[in-house]
Amino acid sequence: MKKPPLSVAIITYNEEDIIARTLESVKDIASEIVIVDACSTDRTREIARAYGAKVYVEEWKGFASQKNSALSKCGEEWILCIDADEVVSEELKESLLKELRNPEADGYLINRRTFYLGDFLKHTWQPEWRLRLVRRSSEPRWTGMEPHDRLEVRGRVKKLKGDLLHYSYRSLEDQVRKLVRYALIMSEEMHKSGRRFRVRDMVLRPVWAFLKVYLLKRGFMDGSRGFVAAVFSAFYTFLKYAFLLERELKERLGNEVWRPVSKR
Repeated sequence: MKKPPLSVAIITYNEEDIIARTLESVKDIASEIVIVDACSTDRTREIARAYGAKVYVEEWKGFASQKNSALSKCGEEWILCIDADEVVSEELKESLLKELRNPEADGYLINRRTFYLGDFLKHTWQPEWRLRLVRRSSEPRWTGMEPHDRLEVRGRVKKLKGDLLHYSYRSLEDQVRKLVRYALIMSEEMHKSGRRFRVRDMVLRPVWAFLKVYLLKRGFMDGSRGFVAAVFSAFYTFLKYAFLLERELKERLGNEVWRPVSKR
């Protein structure tokens, strides 16, 4: 099968346990695989090169900047942007190949379905349309507030059939670590943009985050897994504002006052 003029762009950092699954899903459709690795200390780069990927090693610059670096290194007419924990399903692969034979848009939205607590969520966070397939000439660029980046293009956008399978968390422990990290990053971005802490945000927004996922996004239809997902959405929202409060208190009180008093 002749491969389409398609580059696949991925950023990585210590993904040795999952990167092969991702690359396996695109090796038959990609004319080029471009990976920008943030100085991994495991076998990520070795595994990627075994799949024929072009691997570039760069210091971490932030999600959007790192992904834009990967975009700039792609040479084919079309670019599929995926994360190291995402897998292209067979249905998506077929619709992508069919569309690229006679493209009708400059960018394509793909639904991302999350694997959570042993199975794919059928209702929670669904649908989750993400712009991931773009024409290089449409000036694609990653933008947005860290860590919630988004891809933009100039031109017409259309939806593709098939799911991008998202293996986002290795475990609940892994989810907690990631949510804490993302909440820290988000609070810093909020602070830089001039956002200020308000008690009502820390009280009401987590409640809304839970209700949005569990009721509006029909998380209840996924049973206990949907409930856990909704609780963690509220937890993440609470953390953002708690960390924002911490930043403001540190600025107000000063680092010397902020340090805990040693007990003797």
